[in-house]
Amino acid sequence: MSATQAAPDAGPTDLWVRWGWLTGPVWLVFMVFPVLDLVRTPRSGAGVLVASTVLVVFSAVYAFGFFADARPAATSWLPRRWVEISTLVLLALTAAGVWLQGTYAMGLCIYTSAFALLLAPLRLAAPVAVGLVGATAWLTTVVDSFSGGLFFLPVMLATVVTFTTTRLMEERRLVDQEVADELTLVAERERVARDVHDVLGHSLTVVVAKAELAERLLDLDPERARAELAEIRSLSREALSEVRATVAGLRVTRLGDELAAARAALTAAGIDAVVPSDPAVVDPRRRLVLAWVLREAVTNVVRHSDADRCVVELGHARLRVADDGRGRVRGAGNGLRGVEERVRAAGGTLLVDDAPGGGTLLEVTWS
Repeated sequence: MSATQAAPDAGPTDLWVRWGWLTGPVWLVFMVFPVLDLVRTPRSGAGVLVASTVLVVFSAVYAFGFFADARPAATSWLPRRWVEISTLVLLALTAAGVWLQGTYAMGLCIYTSAFALLLAPLRLAAPVAVGLVGATAWLTTVVDSFSGGLFFLPVMLATVVTFTTTRLMEERRLVDQEVADELTLVAERERVARDVHDVLGHSLTVVVAKAELAERLLDLDPERARAELAEIRSLSREALSEVRATVAGLRVTRLGDELAAARAALTAAGIDAVVPSDPAVVDPRRRLVLAWVLREAVTNVVRHSDADRCVVELGHARLRVADDGRGRVRGAGNGLRGVEERVRAAGGTLLVDDAPGGGTLLEVTWS
């Protein structure tokens, strides 16, 4: 058997995961008191045997419950409601122990309430804990033979309050974790939606521009038209691959690639492109965000601007895209909203406005 096959049976390697469950059973050390009572108090052989069996079975069920809760893979053979069954068994053994040994077995009430509050569902843990506190209060204050165990009552109350608080805090933590997981899922969905929009918006815009160019060239230059159609096919396949990779969360946009793609898209649309080829001037921490911004900006220039010229400028923490077209389109679309979210999340500022000499200016900066 290979190492990877043997791994599931090897058990947890972290010491806390392996032995942390002992923090519950370790308190069984106080079972020494009912054991000493069995040794010191004269009883019949049958009485000692029955009382000893109750203590041994109680300790075993109590300890095994914490082990099973911490190591579910190792105890998958247990029935689905094993916690409820174990709690009821402990409750029955507690009653038997108190009936057989009196005050010396009152500590079993504390163990059972702790077990219920830590492991059992609240619908069972609450009545068990309240019932044991009530039984302890009644026995130690009303029944004369149990009056010596009055000190168990404050211990019981402290145990119930402590573990109830612990349980409620854990329940709140789980709820908070569920909310956080849901928010993470929503954010991831929004990211995928933005990425798919950016990929398709850019790629389809270039495809449309090349298709229009190929249509004009069909009669004038058939060979050139055929080349454009071949490039359209290549771009379509590339876009399909990008969409698949983006949905899978694997796509990483590179600024150098986007600069080359921007130049090609602008040229295909008949726009004079002034685009730098080297992204080295940009802070590496900003390149990913600027790559997405550049893609959306160029897509909008090709699609909406009716421009003759587009200039892209890069700086250490800056991107500037300016065209001489018809000016800014009023009302941000999904693309610009997605770009603004990306920039804001990265700590930058996005400006989209009419250029002083006509056209549109898009600028991203970090202070």
